[in-house]
Amino acid sequence: MTTASANAPFRVGELRPSQLLHTYGVGAVTDLPNISAMVLGLDHWDLSRAKTLTEDRLLAAVRHRLGHQVTTLRTPPYLPETTDPFGDWARVGVPVGLFPRWLRCTREQCNTLSPASAGLFELEEAYFRPENTRYVHANCGGGGRGRPTAVPARFLMACKNGHLDDFPWMYFVHRGADHPPECTLSLVERGTTGEAANVFVQCTCQGVSARSMAEAMGLRGESALPACRGHHPHLGTFEPCGEPVKTIALGATNSWFASQLRVFSLPRAEEPLTQAVREYWSSLEPLAAVPPEAGKMVLPTQACWPDLEQFGVDAVWQAITEEAAHQAGGQPKASDPDDFDLATPEWRAFTARRHHDLQDFTTGPEPVPDHAADWLDRVVLVHRLREVAALTGFTRIDAPEWIPQDNNMSTQNTAPLSREAPTWVPCAELRGEGVFLAFKEERIAEWENRPDVAARERILKAAHRDWSLARGIEPQWPGIRYVLLHTFAHALIREFALECGYGASGIAERVYARNSADPMAGILLYTAAPDSEGTLGGLVSLGRRDRLGPALEQAVAATKLCSSDPMCAEHDPRVHSRLHGAACHACLFAAETSCERGNHFLDRTLLVETLAGNRGAFLP
Repeated sequence: MTTASANAPFRVGELRPSQLLHTYGVGAVTDLPNISAMVLGLDHWDLSRAKTLTEDRLLAAVRHRLGHQVTTLRTPPYLPETTDPFGDWARVGVPVGLFPRWLRCTREQCNTLSPASAGLFELEEAYFRPENTRYVHANCGGGGRGRPTAVPARFLMACKNGHLDDFPWMYFVHRGADHPPECTLSLVERGTTGEAANVFVQCTCQGVSARSMAEAMGLRGESALPACRGHHPHLGTFEPCGEPVKTIALGATNSWFASQLRVFSLPRAEEPLTQAVREYWSSLEPLAAVPPEAGKMVLPTQACWPDLEQFGVDAVWQAITEEAAHQAGGQPKASDPDDFDLATPEWRAFTARRHHDLQDFTTGPEPVPDHAADWLDRVVLVHRLREVAALTGFTRIDAPEWIPQDNNMSTQNTAPLSREAPTWVPCAELRGEGVFLAFKEERIAEWENRPDVAARERILKAAHRDWSLARGIEPQWPGIRYVLLHTFAHALIREFALECGYGASGIAERVYARNSADPMAGILLYTAAPDSEGTLGGLVSLGRRDRLGPALEQAVAATKLCSSDPMCAEHDPRVHSRLHGAACHACLFAAETSCERGNHFLDRTLLVETLAGNRGAFLP
């Protein structure tokens, strides 16, 4: 990360590419050892060092959501680190700016609270150790390194429309009254707990009493604070808003929720060279009309050449010629840019009878365990896969409600990534492994038609309808088979985590559930890492027949009983309009990085018989 100063940008910290999509993306506040910074909007990013990624299916989905002006997917700008702390690499990175802009002196006898622009605090840059960059109180505690560090103020203001602002310290302590410009604030703690009730804002003005931060919290805080002024600090813009604001702590998890799209790279051909040419066909197609001698000379200048160089110029040119003839022959293109159905192509690739052996997609069949043969159709070991994720926006206060990836709907509260409609979006690629399980369609369809399952679905749908209407969104029920498969995926994630060596938070899921004319019923459990070599194979090994059988039995058995029973098993989702039935943190809930639905649409009752009885159990 680098500061966005146009005169002399400098490095202040490090983030992994995946963190820029999941945790500290555009508009998020990043906590560093001594300062707090916000990742700025796409308008501030330098694209000269940002690599373009090719993934047509993802680009089509992003364009469907954000508009057809989006032309590229790019990774964050990056240069390899060298031993020169003043080299070009130190000035290349994701731009950040100081936020919050109010700082507090850490000297116990001082605790001065002031904006960084007031001149009381100075920035000490640490070129050799960027993590030591800090603000200091210039005229406090002596000189040199003895000057106390100034840390970010602990509280911020946010609204449900995605706006974020500095806490109005002057307004709050003066109860909305006018104040002289020379008054000075301090933020002190009176107690040992650190809770808001023990944090007080004080002013040097005569007759102004200290005010506890507890008065800024909850409904009481909404009446004590001014309305939102529509500030987007990552863009430096304001827009009409006027919504009530909420006081949040610096670093609170509800200050930033990512809105993403994710796809797997799928095979387009059986041969690696043909696969690579079709993957980069949008860049290589213009070369097909060039004479061979000139085309071969231009090939090494293309951005995709590093991925094609291993095949040689002659072989690549021959593949380009053959692909051009293939396209001219009226054959369907390798990918349709307007095709934004993400689930169906993945389902077909995983359920294909033949196995694939490509750099980013390697699969192989595995026999189904005997005891699961009546409901499990096939097992596919995914030895290598590539996942590409793109950031399309973010929300604050409330997480973005789940929307199907092939749906162009988005919540009205999603904050933009740039001032104008973006022409590109940041993305990250991960490589890993997984295990794919396909259920027998006739077995699922028979289960769906059972009266007890229909009765349970009515209960879950009623709770889902009330939950959606309370938030002003249109109910989009995913279907009872989705709830079943999602529940099964969570149960298996917990069991896999005990055996494979990966933490449960490192195992993600993809649920394929549809009961239309082209039905789907399956799950993919996978793990991935930003390393080019992917992961170590521990998850795939659990998909072997001799290990998968016991894992399935243990996962199902563990689901029958929860340490929170009978409260968990007898939970009625209609009482408080919940999106889960018999499910809780003790039995099914998973980490945010694992669940594609935020722990919604889970119900043990649909999978097995619980203490509450048999209410539509799929398995005996």
